Amino acid sequence: MRAAVLRRVGGPEVLRVERIPEPLPGPGESLIDVTLTGVNFDDLEQRAGAHAHLRLPAVLGVEAAGRRRTDGRRVVALLRQGGGYAEVAAARDAYTVEVPAGIDDAQAVGLFEQGGTAYGALLLAGRLRAGESVAVSAAAGGVGHLAVQLAVALGASPVIGLASTAAKRQFVKRLGADVALDPADPELAGRLREAAGGAGLDLFVDSVGGATAQAGLAGLAPFGRLVCLGWRTGSAADTSAVANGADADAGVVALTTAQLTRDSIGCAGFWMRHVVDHRELLCDIADRLFDLAAQGRLAVHVNRTVALPEAGAAHAAVAARATTGKVLIDVRREV
Repeated sequence: MRAAVLRRVGGPEVLRVERIPEPLPGPGESLIDVTLTGVNFDDLEQRAGAHAHLRLPAVLGVEAAGRRRTDGRRVVALLRQGGGYAEVAAARDAYTVEVPAGIDDAQAVGLFEQGGTAYGALLLAGRLRAGESVAVSAAAGGVGHLAVQLAVALGASPVIGLASTAAKRQFVKRLGADVALDPADPELAGRLREAAGGAGLDLFVDSVGGATAQAGLAGLAPFGRLVCLGWRTGSAADTSAVANGADADAGVVALTTAQLTRDSIGCAGFWMRHVVDHRELLCDIADRLFDLAAQGRLAVHVNRTVALPEAGAAHAAVAARATTGKVLIDVRREV
């Protein structure tokens, strides 16, 4: 089979298409003939050497849509050990769900992992209720653009999106956000409070860290919540940045017990892995997301779909913050 193989860590150019043996499915696994896989920040970080546990050579890609060989059904799967940048992937059956008619593979890939993350941040960790105010950082990104739409669909008001450029802020407004703000604004905390009606935010969903997370904390109303999904400040997906320990402070959210009690606020984290390990919850969330998509209330915005030999270029575009929404790889397509 063809696959984009990583034999050494480095820049986007280290991803090379090769012919390698198909994976052998283990107990509780099935082979999937992959059609589409997604590009995620975790892929960029692994390629750049940010994860010491990565065993080389490796095939990246933590999600894939395609047909399961055992029964020919259309499925989407989460691949904890990678393997999506290939024509065939071995996926755990417990991490795989069938894709309903009416949902294409592109939508299924974006909805399952990144939509699931947005859902978990808003509802499982954020305890969002209709009528509450919500702000989402990196709102034009893969998780962020779905979180904005989900917040709107769940009845949040107002919904505020943070995005780094005017074009991205326009995109966020088209998704349904009531307000779009610049995260680099030195008065961001005040802008967030003002946009939420003056009293402050009920929920801030952050995947950036650093100063953005701190501004979100400062912008919370009493009983407001901060939900952290990770940190992406700067260019940590770049090899030199990883080697130099760039953005070490981005993953630190300074919060004292005095702040927690004085302002009656909360801080939580969310990692999709904890949903993946609970089959019933994983299937329930997938069903809810697919249903919202079928109703036209939730849609994955596909920024670009590239061929397998262009995986490195896709990494470069995502690292440069030159994309919005989802970036996909069509593993069957020639350049």
